[in-house]
Amino acid sequence: MSDLPILIAGGGIGGLATAIGLAQKGVASLVLEKASRLGEIGAGIQLGPNAFHAFDTLGVGDAARAMAVYIDSLRLMDALSGEEITRIPLDEGFRTRFGNPYAVVHRGDLHGVFLKACEAHPLVSLRTASEVLDYDQDGETVTATLASGERVRGRGLIGADGLWSNIRKRVVGDGAPRVSGHTTYRSVIPVEDMPEDLRWNAATLWAGPKCHIVHYPLSGWKLFNLVVTYHNDAPEPVAGMPVTHDEVRQGFEHVSPVARQVIERGQDWKLWVLCDRDPVMDWTDGRVALLGDAAHPMLQYFAQGACMAMEDAVCLSAELAGAGDDLEPALRRYAARRRLRTARVQLQSREIGQHIYHPAGAHAALRNAIMQAKSPEDWYDAVDWLYGSTGLEGAVSREARTLGPE
Repeated sequence: MSDLPILIAGGGIGGLATAIGLAQKGVASLVLEKASRLGEIGAGIQLGPNAFHAFDTLGVGDAARAMAVYIDSLRLMDALSGEEITRIPLDEGFRTRFGNPYAVVHRGDLHGVFLKACEAHPLVSLRTASEVLDYDQDGETVTATLASGERVRGRGLIGADGLWSNIRKRVVGDGAPRVSGHTTYRSVIPVEDMPEDLRWNAATLWAGPKCHIVHYPLSGWKLFNLVVTYHNDAPEPVAGMPVTHDEVRQGFEHVSPVARQVIERGQDWKLWVLCDRDPVMDWTDGRVALLGDAAHPMLQYFAQGACMAMEDAVCLSAELAGAGDDLEPALRRYAARRRLRTARVQLQSREIGQHIYHPAGAHAALRNAIMQAKSPEDWYDAVDWLYGSTGLEGAVSREARTLGPE
């Protein structure tokens, strides 16, 4: 059956990264995407050094670097007072420590890097309007059932089909995602529309009670990405719904005017209600495995969703290289190597939202005091487990031994 491809459900960043990773190992794949065209919605994403480790391993390092904006610092601001709490430098000392930079990129640009690489590789086939609803397997092959009723056969199936994964329904069966109650509004504006005094070459977080504002430059400094989040106990999942400016304003009336002016500059706002899931140990079912948000959906507060999906792709490709038809143990090894690291990011993303992004009163004052006391080296030490790793150390790794918060 080695002439059959690996089927990949989902043509987002995780699915395409997996396809090009497998192709580099000589493994053919067929990407089955439910949308009528391959693309990404959303705006900017942040890329830690571990993302660049993955880019290089996947063979798209130069192309990805050309799309990125290299910021000078991470800035944490108090949204009530308008004052800076702390600034983490991302200069040469940071790059030397972790072997790669920190950057920001437009999600569509990054997806385009992987799409171009896949389109150019003879071992990658791409199909749109091909949603995978279900699968069955016989011990040697997996047959995916598409929404059209067509059945597609492969050596294995990778569920990279996101938060609402149909593949996860079979593999894990844990029902609907967990709704966080946090509503995020996103906008992208021309750089000339950003207030001049806030055009910082930084990923900036304004943290306030039950709300925060994030902004950073994109696309060669042509655009600014705006992401504002309000903890409004939203009860239902929503993704990409257009909303009015007045709706965005209402969650931020209590923050300082200097922070609020960012919201006034936004345009064409769209809304997402943030969801995640609890970590699980079982990502595989025979010749089927989960990847990216299908395996470990997380809140945005660690800025690691896309990074973890790309690390998954690197690890999966490494395990499947040379596995031939002996797929099942290779997929189990992949899951064992990834599940504790991604579980840590999932759980710490929740804690960061609670203790850094959204506290009030004494809780916020304590946050400020703790963060102001840290030196750059203290910060680098705290994230060494994440940024100093490729995520390939194995099940018994540094992060498995030090699961407590940094």
